[in-house]
Amino acid sequence: MSGKDQSVVSKESLMSTKPGKQIIKQALFKSKGFKLFNKYKEETESEFPNFTERFAQGLLNEIKSDTNPNFTQQAFGDEVGSTEIILNASEIDPIKSKLETIEVIRDRVNRILNSNFVKMTFPVFNGLFDAAAEYSGRSDPKLKQDMVEGHILAIDLSEPMDRIVDKDEDLEFLDDYKLMNPYILKLARDKISKGGEQVLKEFEDGFKDARVGQYLDEKLKSKPTTITEEEMTLSYKKYRAVMGTAGRNMALAERPLGEIFYLGMARAAEGVGCGNEIEDSIKNGFVKIPSWPLYYSLLANDVKKGFEITMEKSNLYLQDARLTLELLPKDFTHKEFLEFLFLTVEHYNQFWYNKLQKINKWSDFESKLPK
Repeated sequence: MSGKDQSVVSKESLMSTKPGKQIIKQALFKSKGFKLFNKYKEETESEFPNFTERFAQGLLNEIKSDTNPNFTQQAFGDEVGSTEIILNASEIDPIKSKLETIEVIRDRVNRILNSNFVKMTFPVFNGLFDAAAEYSGRSDPKLKQDMVEGHILAIDLSEPMDRIVDKDEDLEFLDDYKLMNPYILKLARDKISKGGEQVLKEFEDGFKDARVGQYLDEKLKSKPTTITEEEMTLSYKKYRAVMGTAGRNMALAERPLGEIFYLGMARAAEGVGCGNEIEDSIKNGFVKIPSWPLYYSLLANDVKKGFEITMEKSNLYLQDARLTLELLPKDFTHKEFLEFLFLTVEHYNQFWYNKLQKINKWSDFESKLPK
């Protein structure tokens, strides 16, 4: 769940949606799902500073020990298929020497970790790993830390990359992020590889798919009025790949749980994608390109209708996510935890949709639609 705005989970916000009221009810009656979710949330809050410090120290070591940072930048640019997100050779040395102090690295790490997406995802991964470990009768705290943190780092990499591409925040730190990115990916890979060959392969495939989705997003910006349903589905690869793969790998890519977690997380993430697009449209003052709201608005020739159908779409994704609950093994310990998670996604989407209806800027959106 992204939730760029903390107010989404305030009591007042929860009271404003039907799923939000169910969340409050579960909290009042201390349901199993709520208790598990809360346990992982509190664990994350106490563990986060240690994770942040490990991240900063690891990053500092990688930067300091790299004898050929220009090669590192070029290789990263080749891998992600973009020269826009790397530094020119002449820019590297001054940035590298600036970043070779722990205080500066800590500051940059805190900036990119200041994302509700990361903070919301941490407890989810911990819960999934524990559930899979209980199911398979295999407990390994060190492996759990590596799996969870490795995937959090990989997801976190999208923060600085998005900021570099969008140029919408942290403008004075974008060059620092360019230098840091390849090392963040290396730290993520090192941790994820501890799960074994299959787990690393799943991650690499997911990372590739996420890039396909992002690349397509860029391409579709230039032809917003002719986007097809197939292209939109492909564009959503970025959500599926990131969260679905992480879900699968929390079960160490073993069936049946790995596949069930993949499905649940992939569909829930696509559901969140719809909420993100509504939130971004409110924030930007125009319908996001590309997005389901834009696709449906243009087809229906009616912006209000476009957003209505987007909400239906998000519910379909969530319905699909909830189907996975039926597939879980008998006596699965974390079923209620997952039910509660899907409820938070439903609330998030409904919250932004209600906000959109309240601001009532349909004619504004209409006038800014691409022709």
